[in-house]
Amino acid sequence: MASVGGGSSSSNSSYDPKANYTFPLALMVTLFFLFGFVTVMNDILIPHLKGLFDLANWQAMLVQSCFFGAFFLMSAPAGWIIGRMGYKKGIITALGVLALGLLLFVPASMVVSYAFFLFALFVVGTGIAILQVAANPYISALGHPDKAAMRLNLAGSFNSLATTIGPIIGAALIFVDSSASAIEKAESVRLPYIGVAIFVGVLAIAISLAKLPKIIPTEDDSSEDESSNDSIWNYRHLILGALAIFFYVGAEVACGSILINYFNLPEMGGMEEKEAAEYVSLYWGGLMVGRIIGIFALQKFKMEKALLFVSSIALLLVLTTMITTGTIAIWSIVSVGLCCSVMWPCIFPLGIKGLGTLTGKGSGLMVSMIVGGAVLPVVQGALADSIGYSFSFVIVLIAFAYLAFYALQGHKVKNKQIEDEIVDAE
Repeated sequence: MASVGGGSSSSNSSYDPKANYTFPLALMVTLFFLFGFVTVMNDILIPHLKGLFDLANWQAMLVQSCFFGAFFLMSAPAGWIIGRMGYKKGIITALGVLALGLLLFVPASMVVSYAFFLFALFVVGTGIAILQVAANPYISALGHPDKAAMRLNLAGSFNSLATTIGPIIGAALIFVDSSASAIEKAESVRLPYIGVAIFVGVLAIAISLAKLPKIIPTEDDSSEDESSNDSIWNYRHLILGALAIFFYVGAEVACGSILINYFNLPEMGGMEEKEAAEYVSLYWGGLMVGRIIGIFALQKFKMEKALLFVSSIALLLVLTTMITTGTIAIWSIVSVGLCCSVMWPCIFPLGIKGLGTLTGKGSGLMVSMIVGGAVLPVVQGALADSIGYSFSFVIVLIAFAYLAFYALQGHKVKNKQIEDEIVDAE
């Protein structure tokens, strides 16, 4: 989510056992760190802009709508851009778009316009979306093909590291004294976003100078026999899996987005923003720890059983948060991050299981459902405005309940032909 999943692009590369891929790999891993850091900064922006513009909760959550909405709208164009420009030029171009979006925070803070901030966030999200489509194939290409998963795990770990430390750094730089003027509060966002923009520029130069392996796109699944009547919409487990991704990403992002304002309530201890940001860091840190545990645990347990376990625990934790206050409620919701850690690697394979030549299209549908991160936070914000923060978590409760259903029944393949193929394979 954030930690956000990558694109589904596939590629071939000429692996050279004599080549040294250390520096190019370090650059790609740095991209994943960048993804995490920029994404988690939204959790700091939401309470900051809410106070600056005196927004309702649902209005403040539009930060996530603009950011994650870009992923949904740009997933298909991003593939086209990479196909036309090539992966390396596509990455450099995407970094340019990202830097532009980050620098737009400067004029947005000058005119003190919430709409301008939202536009800047959409541009940032667009840059990240294009980078996501290109980065995964490069990670896979930078070394022996058999160790591609290990490299992606390494990159994911750095993404989680960024989401863990990002809230603390962002809070230290952005949050100012409550007595500060509106102009001073608006100006406080400039330094971190200018700093990240400079970092992006340096990274773009480094990538442009680096010798990266040539990646040759493989045949896309869209080139399959057009006379076939088969379609991804014929696979119930895929459609339900896409909805599971929607709810998973939406719940994960919604929880992280509302924590600072939630912990600021008197019944939750009335935390100052910087103190609450430390708990946001722990929330995302739970994902990092959980992913490390998941590397070993998912080798021993079936994905559907693991998903049922973590979604059930998440249900209980959210319910505990809703009916309690203070320390118990705080640690209950923070612990949800640990449960979210292995949901993506459980849901995604279950959703595309048995699709064969339609796997690429199925993967694309699953990735597009990251848009849940644009929708559920706004829904929770609206609920917080109308029924209060504690009970606003009912939308998160519904999300985890659906994931439990998917783990129990929704993931089961109903297509007879595919069922037979899976049985034969097993």
